[in-house]
Amino acid sequence: MVSTMSRVLILACAIFLTRPISACAATSQLIQIDGSSTVFPISRAVAEGFVKLKQGAIKVTVGISGTGGGFKKFCRGEIDINDASRPILKSEMQICKKFGIRYMELPIAYDALTVTVNPHNYWVKSLTVTELKKIWEPAAQGKVMIWNQIRSQWPNRPLKLFGPGEDSGTFDYFTEAIVGKAKSSRTDFTTSEDDNVLVRGIADDQNALGYFGYAYHIENQKKLKAVAIDRGKGAVFPSSTTVEDGTYEPFSRPVFIYACKKSLDRPEVGEFVAYYLTKGPQIVKQVKYVPLPASGYATVISNVKTGKLGTVFGGQSEVGVKISDLLKREAKIH
Repeated sequence: MVSTMSRVLILACAIFLTRPISACAATSQLIQIDGSSTVFPISRAVAEGFVKLKQGAIKVTVGISGTGGGFKKFCRGEIDINDASRPILKSEMQICKKFGIRYMELPIAYDALTVTVNPHNYWVKSLTVTELKKIWEPAAQGKVMIWNQIRSQWPNRPLKLFGPGEDSGTFDYFTEAIVGKAKSSRTDFTTSEDDNVLVRGIADDQNALGYFGYAYHIENQKKLKAVAIDRGKGAVFPSSTTVEDGTYEPFSRPVFIYACKKSLDRPEVGEFVAYYLTKGPQIVKQVKYVPLPASGYATVISNVKTGKLGTVFGGQSEVGVKISDLLKREAKIH
């Protein structure tokens, strides 16, 4: 009996090895990826495996310029694939349209956006969504500067904040989930599009608090401490289980790759995406994110086969989208 993942692999090979060849701006032996630092560990691992499989005959570059920074390049036709920790926005869709860039939106995993503190922080075990808003909303700038302003029983220590920059999809998602509007945030905190910079900042300061993708927390568990999030139903820690069962709210979110249609028509890019989707479950687990169900990857591959261009979102990020609901949606060109 053929397993579900075996059928997925057979289908993927059939799809991508029969694609017609068409011209593209990128060179035939180079695949260029950029974008989200959250998705970076997945794409890097996939790229390493693919290059090894091809014995170095194809080069794959993976950059980190943030989801928004990546879309700027992607929609101008400068890269083949954009890693994204949020859906494409209306403004980005308009730029893609202007430059004639058609694309496929491919969900590849789920993330548990993680709030962390220094491991020597002895007072914080959990935070409510309301407390997070009090910390991060624009009105907090220059005013909420001490830990005991959040809870009176916490110490009179300075609050040092670290977070992604404005080009980050994680920044967009966090601000929408907590403040209620994407990009609405205080600005007096240390920013970087590279999550490793944020990790080092939090690890070096007992008074620090920040947020980024789950994989960066798992990789640095000795340097960081995850904070449980309470949305009114009790405090919940991030984990693959709480993401899968939907209890880690509001920070469970899908992550994506966006593939340029012209690039997909090039054999090496088509093969790379096929490799990405078939090896995805194993690699996603290895880098500590949550894979889609096997049927989910089969659906994504089928969508590529039938040429479903566009996005299942309306040009804005959404908070709390469950895996099962996401996969039922139909992609549209807006």
